[in-house]
Amino acid sequence: MRILLVEDSPKTAAFLVRGFAEAGFTVEVARDGDTAVRLGRTGTYQAMIIDAVLPVRNGFAVLRELRALGVQTPAIFLSTRSSIEDRVRGLNLGADDYLIKPYAFRELLARLRAIIRRGSTLQPDVITIADMAIDTVQRRVTRGKRTIALTPKEYSLLWFLARRAGHVLSRSLIAEHVWGAEFSCESNVVDVHIRQLRTKIDCLSSTKLIHTIRGVGYVIELRAPNADANG
Repeated sequence: MRILLVEDSPKTAAFLVRGFAEAGFTVEVARDGDTAVRLGRTGTYQAMIIDAVLPVRNGFAVLRELRALGVQTPAIFLSTRSSIEDRVRGLNLGADDYLIKPYAFRELLARLRAIIRRGSTLQPDVITIADMAIDTVQRRVTRGKRTIALTPKEYSLLWFLARRAGHVLSRSLIAEHVWGAEFSCESNVVDVHIRQLRTKIDCLSSTKLIHTIRGVGYVIELRAPNADANG
């Protein structure tokens, strides 16, 4: 599972990343409020953990903006502010939990797992686009009666596109969220994997789902037969 940690202290961030990694999570760190909004608005995380005190803009402002943008990713506030007013403020802004520092990591981990369990009930187990179905529990992809075998990266790429069906995604955004630190800006890894996906998803069907928007990126959607397309 992938989580966004919004924490400006390198020492605290390193401690939490190590703990979450040992618990089986993949963690991306934002060290200021602007970066947190930029990453959080993609909606690609199962949860967010947000420090209330941040440079550029504080954690309250971060969550307020993300909720205004329609991002419903479950969130936990971490804060030294223990007053009832601060806790109520954080929860009213859309936080799912509010944990006061200092805290035990075991408790934070338990609360994180709890909000992910609650949040997972809001996500469909199967994403359907035209005659393609993505079973997100079994990680199984079918098109019509055909089962499609995908590599882990191909599945992650397809899932990322499908979660945002109808939205054009840039190569850099795709690379950032599917490959992360492994990606080099000079690499054509996104284009290569898109071609591989097309071979498996579209080549045997008269209806194409994966489309190229020249100079921008890619989109997955069902188009009308006579709709203009870039590819």
